[in-house]
Amino acid sequence: MNRSFRMLGAVLAGLAVALGAFGAHGLQQLTQDEKIIQTFQTGVQYQLWHAIALLITGLSFSKSGASYGKWAGYSFLAGILFFSGSLYAITYLRLHQIPVGWWGPVTPLGGLFFIVGWGALALAFFAHEKSN
Repeated sequence: MNRSFRMLGAVLAGLAVALGAFGAHGLQQLTQDEKIIQTFQTGVQYQLWHAIALLITGLSFSKSGASYGKWAGYSFLAGILFFSGSLYAITYLRLHQIPVGWWGPVTPLGGLFFIVGWGALALAFFAHEKSN
C-alpha cells in the first residue's frame, strides 16, 4: 500500500500544480468573482498539502505503524476527493450559475477526513517510535 500512496501522492501533487496554474491564468479569464477564484484556490492548496502528506505517509511506514499509516493514507485520499473535489465542483457550478445544492455539505466531510488523517499519522509515528 505504501507504493500506492507514494504514486497517488505524486500524481495528485502534480495535478494540484496544473490546477493551480489553471486557477492563476485560465480561471481568471472566465470570472472576476473573487469568491469563485478563492474557492478554487483553497481546493488546490489543500490538495497539494495533503498530496505531500500522502507521500510522507507512503515513505514512512513498512511494518511498525503500518496500520495507522494505512488509515492516514486512506483518510488523506478521501479528504482530497471530498474536500478539494467538492470545491472544484462548487467552482464549476457557480461559474455556470447552477445551484450548489448538496455539494456544500460535502466539503466539511472532507475536512473531517483530513483531521482523521493527521491524527492517524501521529499515531503511526508514535507506534513506529515505540517499536524502535
